[in-house]
Amino acid sequence: MTDASEQPRAFKVQMIIGSTRPDRAAEPVARWAARRIGEHGSFDLEVLDLRDWPLPMFTETIHSIGDIRDPSYSDPIVKRWNAKIAEADAYVMITPEYNHSISGVLKNAIDNVFVSYAFRNKPALFIGYSGGVVGGARAVEQLALIAIEAELVPLRNAVLVGEVPVAFDDDGEPVAPLVDISMTVGLDDLAWWASATKAARAGGELTPGTFRRRAALAARTAPAPS
Repeated sequence: MTDASEQPRAFKVQMIIGSTRPDRAAEPVARWAARRIGEHGSFDLEVLDLRDWPLPMFTETIHSIGDIRDPSYSDPIVKRWNAKIAEADAYVMITPEYNHSISGVLKNAIDNVFVSYAFRNKPALFIGYSGGVVGGARAVEQLALIAIEAELVPLRNAVLVGEVPVAFDDDGEPVAPLVDISMTVGLDDLAWWASATKAARAGGELTPGTFRRRAALAARTAPAPS
């Protein structure tokens, strides 16, 4: 008999750590989040630390990617990044708040998922943190807008870690009860949406709206047959 703990998890989730600063405050947040994701029981976790993905600043165009059906991109790491992102069913994105927005490296990482639509129709839970009391709330608001454009499904419920230098005790547990409660709510939501969107993708996906609009416009503006 196979132990229950050895049963495959239902959904592959990638946790993206969106800070690369040498003295980043993301460490306790990421360790705690990884443990809580593992304890939930629904997810097979892979951590994507952007320190390990030195992506170039986004410069891709439709002319730099090569064959749109199998893009080579302008740098091999961009191709690997797109392929890696495509493997997941759901995402947890950890972001600091810089000047009321997300980190530049996280924005760049999202931008570099280009023409592959690897994020499309998959849910994302956001964890924001900051040195102040707002816990990255403004960064999370910005991240939701960016996620929609990437055709992610951003979850309404987020996890906000305020005053991050003192937010965790010596055992790595959040001091504020609401932080842990928010994580439970967020992971439950993520599992539900991962199930719903995985089933929907398996049933067939619409062609991206950009292509449908172009095709419809071309059909309307095409010369009438003589």
